[in-house]
Amino acid sequence: MKKFTKEEIKASAKEHNVRFLRLMFTDIDGTVKNVEVPISQIDKALNNEMMFDGSSIDGFVRIEESDMYLYPDLDTWLIFPWEVGNEKSKVARLICDIYNADDTPFAGDPRTNLKHVLKEMEELGFSQFNLGPEPEFFLFKLDENGKPTLELNDDGSYFDFAPTDLGENCRREIVLHLEDLGFEIEASHHEVAPGQHEIDWKYADAIEACDNIQTFKLIVKTVAREHGLHATFMPKPLEGVSGSGMHFNMSLFNEEGNVFYDETNELGLSEVAYHFLAGIMSHALGFTAICNPTVNSYKRLIPGYEAPVYVAWSAHNRSPLIRVPSSRGLSTRFELRSVDPSANPYLALAVLLKSGLDGIKNKMVPAEPIDRNIYRMTSEERYEKGIIDLPSTLHNALKYLRKDEVVKEALGSHIYNSFMTAKKVEWAAYREQVSEWEQEKYMTLY
Repeated sequence: MKKFTKEEIKASAKEHNVRFLRLMFTDIDGTVKNVEVPISQIDKALNNEMMFDGSSIDGFVRIEESDMYLYPDLDTWLIFPWEVGNEKSKVARLICDIYNADDTPFAGDPRTNLKHVLKEMEELGFSQFNLGPEPEFFLFKLDENGKPTLELNDDGSYFDFAPTDLGENCRREIVLHLEDLGFEIEASHHEVAPGQHEIDWKYADAIEACDNIQTFKLIVKTVAREHGLHATFMPKPLEGVSGSGMHFNMSLFNEEGNVFYDETNELGLSEVAYHFLAGIMSHALGFTAICNPTVNSYKRLIPGYEAPVYVAWSAHNRSPLIRVPSSRGLSTRFELRSVDPSANPYLALAVLLKSGLDGIKNKMVPAEPIDRNIYRMTSEERYEKGIIDLPSTLHNALKYLRKDEVVKEALGSHIYNSFMTAKKVEWAAYREQVSEWEQEKYMTLY
């Protein structure tokens, strides 16, 4: 990540005719929020003097504690590629941490919370936690009023190209914008389902990687709308096709390099790697509510649609929860396949790192790898191998979260309590709905 000073930011704003500045942050739901100010307020913003009403953000604070400050991370200075207005001016952004009125970090800020877990990592002798995400999304057509429809703009499938992949031009423009913003794009292709796409970019350290995910979502949605399309990161927007995941490729470093790698091991994995892996598996049920935080997430986590359902790992097949890609050396990593793009990346990475560190601290040992296709194993065979299922609903996932003290500690009490409150409301609202399926199934039967 490039480093910026206040003077460099002001010079850049002047050079590129930046007229507006977005001070961006992420709420507990993972939604990007922002306070936009004219560039005349840049000194005030850079001096951490911009206030906002925290009580207006779900899960933040009560109305009597509403005054909060935006502390911009100068290294996140970015000028958006599109021009606005007749003067061809630009809009820039800075990603902010949230502070209380007494100049202390706000416990409910997901980005600040991740920094707390990273500090624990450093205290254990590690210097960096890297993430390479693989987010997927769907493109739907907009109607004449600019509202999303359920009509896809292509009927392509995995790695298809034009004319079958009609989303290709939109995807290319997204890639070009991302590259202009400094993303190192590694792959861009049509995914399995019609209308589904994936763009992958180079890994980064934890905070920058999560910032990149939030920037990526904003760029994708903006460019899609310019093409008359709506981009959604909803995990399962359509029945009968694969849902969208956001696989997390994770690696841990110290001053000597990637601590997951050991050339003397049969699989090229170190003791630390096995302990980290065991920690992830040990807390998989507890962190699922964070990595798959919506009612809809669990429509994706079912057998038959490539998403993982079973807690197991392998270096040779893609059916378990955790895969060990074949690259070794600096590229040694674990790929967690359950995370979906509705997850708040800062919270998801915090609970995953905390789980892995728990495995390291307690020298946990993982179960043996499962190198068969788990989807073809019987329930008896899975039971014999000690393979358990991920939670099947948000309701069940919240039960496991409530019992997992390590995952709760990774969130902190403020975020945990706010998250649980919001998700209980979401589940209750979902339970009250009578679906079309139920009406068709039971109306004449009973």
